[in-house]
Amino acid sequence: MQRLGQRKMLNRERMGDSIMKVIRDLENIPPEFRKSIVTIGNFDGIHMGHQEIFRKLIAEAKEKNRKSVVITFDPHPQKVLHPETRPFFLLSPLEEKLQLIEDLGIDAVLLITFSLEFSGITAEEFVRNVLWDKLRITKLYVGYDYVFGRGKGGNAEFLKSMGKELGFDVEEIRAVEENDLIVSSTQIRLSILDGNVKLARELLGRPYTVYGHVVKGYQRGTDIGVPTANIESEKVIPNCGVYAVIAEIEGGKHQGVINIGFNPTFGNNKLSIEVHLFDFHENIYGKNIEIFFIERLRDEMKFESADMLVKQIKKDIDRARKILQTVA
Repeated sequence: MQRLGQRKMLNRERMGDSIMKVIRDLENIPPEFRKSIVTIGNFDGIHMGHQEIFRKLIAEAKEKNRKSVVITFDPHPQKVLHPETRPFFLLSPLEEKLQLIEDLGIDAVLLITFSLEFSGITAEEFVRNVLWDKLRITKLYVGYDYVFGRGKGGNAEFLKSMGKELGFDVEEIRAVEENDLIVSSTQIRLSILDGNVKLARELLGRPYTVYGHVVKGYQRGTDIGVPTANIESEKVIPNCGVYAVIAEIEGGKHQGVINIGFNPTFGNNKLSIEVHLFDFHENIYGKNIEIFFIERLRDEMKFESADMLVKQIKKDIDRARKILQTVA
């Protein structure tokens, strides 16, 4: 069975361990995190490739009786270095990313503020000033394609050379593949923008989620006998279309279908996100909702009449129920 909501399901039983520490000040790193086992990267999405790095990091930290530390950046360097680039969106905003990292069992995150000034630091300066002087790392894990420093002057080979000089080990983790694709944040973004949420789910290792606030819409769903909740969200959403989804509201999970688009049958000109929950009759206006995208059903379509739209929605619901039976 496909497991639902890794962010919710991965919570480890820490058996009295302290909660993951988020360190935001390079000048005040707690001494217990020196000589740690470390990895560094943007880690947007915390996908299957990132998870493989974290598993190795945690296992070695436990074996060597060291702390596991993830070094990452906020905001995402792409937003600072290339603000004109579109489309670009985060798979996991900072709060979500930190929660996902904690759920996987990491001891601490060193969160470095990324700015134009910081981007001017050379790879050697970063290694000497941060990895060595501030952390005195024991070992560093990096992804197969990780580059860093001014002009992208740092890579795995450079790090291995610096490690030999300073006294730390470096291990480069090979690419993880799913469906003959190398798992990457870029590939997942493209899949979501294309509406291929099933592929995104496989590459992430969990469903892609959008969370937001339930607001009042046109209420046409109620008028045609298929009531919907309209959602406003700050996360970028998948391409227009109809999807089978799971919605979580106040801790309860509900199956449903969601339409993303402009409701061409009614001539709307504003993008809307409308979810219909099966066998659900509560008033949820003003409440927070999280949508887990499971599979795309079809493109958004224009129908000749509301009756034809209702017939298609019923077909969508029947198909979605069958798909969602396989989701735990």
